[in-house]
Amino acid sequence: MSKGGSKRFPTHHGYGEVNISRYVVLYVSQLAWLGLGLYLYAGAYWPSTCTPVNLLEIYQCSPRLPETRGWREAALMTWLWSTPILIALEILRWVKKDPD
Repeated sequence: MSKGGSKRFPTHHGYGEVNISRYVVLYVSQLAWLGLGLYLYAGAYWPSTCTPVNLLEIYQCSPRLPETRGWREAALMTWLWSTPILIALEILRWVKKDPD
């Protein structure tokens, strides 16, 4: 039974070369994620008691978005609260890289 790793490169255990296509897919998906957020924000209906002007107010008012019972508002709230988590995970991935 062989140890883990690639059959093509037996000494590389998960650290093979990264093709340019992976970077293209990564950046295209990030642009698509931001585009989705802009689309949701542009069409969302904010409650009349809470009309945000800046980013801090957007996050303060976001828990009230689903009150209108629209899919776009619920999706925007989910997008708003998942984006910082995804950014934090990406930063942790870069910070915790092994020097090996």
